[in-house]
Amino acid sequence: MFPLKDENPTSRLTWMTWTIIGLDVAVFAYELYLQATAGAGALDAFYLTWAFDPAHLASSAGSPAVWVTVFTAMFLHAGWLHIGGNMLYLWIFGNNVEDRMGPWWFLGFYLVCGVVATIAQTVASGFADVPTLGASGAIAGVLGAYLLLFPRARVLTAIFIIVFFEVALIPAWVVIVVWFVLQLGSGIATVGPASAGGGVAYFAHVGGFVCGVLLALPLWFASRRRAAFTAWR
Repeated sequence: MFPLKDENPTSRLTWMTWTIIGLDVAVFAYELYLQATAGAGALDAFYLTWAFDPAHLASSAGSPAVWVTVFTAMFLHAGWLHIGGNMLYLWIFGNNVEDRMGPWWFLGFYLVCGVVATIAQTVASGFADVPTLGASGAIAGVLGAYLLLFPRARVLTAIFIIVFFEVALIPAWVVIVVWFVLQLGSGIATVGPASAGGGVAYFAHVGGFVCGVLLALPLWFASRRRAAFTAWR
């Protein structure tokens, strides 16, 4: 299943979501420029400087530079598919979560989910000396909040069946739960030596998602109280 768009209008301009998307795209454009003008070696050096390396945290936990990379790594991407998929998910699900939280709370929520996702992947990898980068951990947190706050929203989804695919409107909770189960299963499958070899940071997705659900709980409880009060009146 691959989401294409949701049918869940917002009540205001969700400019923070677009700002985050713009920053990600701008950094990726710089990566392309760096690779085109200075070569792959310069791009690798850029990644080594600004991506997060769990081994550096293990050896220099008190270094501010190491903790800076926890945040800068969220705005780096390793290719067109990487940034394309992440920005699509953020565009589909981020605006409604921001609409419910407000822009500045949403920014804080997004960054906290990204930090928790990074820590989860770091622990799962055994502090491996493998740089991590990408916004997917923070975006997983957005999916967790969306699941809690808008489970019945409908999502236009491409469903691939071998070589054929169909487009259908599916409840958000189905799309997101299937996504989470796939991430969790894939993460469990990589436990062991394979987890230190690079690739998709599945436990970052799991950690970010759980963090997003937990952080969205107060909003969920508030909406339930409002609904109960309205029904009582």
